[in-house]
Amino acid sequence: MSGEARAVIRPLGEPGDLGWVVMAHGELYAEEFGWDGSFEALVARIVADYAAGRDQAREAAWIAELDGRRVGSVFCVAGEGGTAALRILLVDPVARGHRLGSRLVAQCVDFARAAGYERIRLWTNDALVAARGIYLAAGFRLVEEEPHHSFGADLVGQVYELELAVAGGSQEGAGDSQGRIEST
Repeated sequence: MSGEARAVIRPLGEPGDLGWVVMAHGELYAEEFGWDGSFEALVARIVADYAAGRDQAREAAWIAELDGRRVGSVFCVAGEGGTAALRILLVDPVARGHRLGSRLVAQCVDFARAAGYERIRLWTNDALVAARGIYLAAGFRLVEEEPHHSFGADLVGQVYELELAVAGGSQEGAGDSQGRIEST
């Protein structure tokens, strides 16, 4: 047991969390996909908007840690009408293989369901193959695709959506009352 990593998903809110989300996205997407600083600026705007005006009953964010080190994030923010938006999912390459991406998405979906949203949507790009696999495995379906040039690259933007069944839905994977999930 001593050789196993300790993975935790906790609510965002510790000092440095917000800045880490922006920095990690900027560095990782530049390294893995060659995206320019406009992507980091987009993430900074999403994080700043969340920090400045979060509706605590309908919006939340989580940090994944591996052995006490930040390695992932996801945000659930209010979209239009009864729709939640899953935003800025990230798992650092050092933490891949621990199912943290799936667990972050499940945490976000469970929160959106509990907050009373009718559906949850996300926007991603076709280059993010691993994330797409996580979304599809969680039950999301592709509802829109459109080519665009952003972040210094030619991409295909994709919108995925998941209908949320509020009554009788499974809460499997939900964390404790603080939103914390642990595993080894």
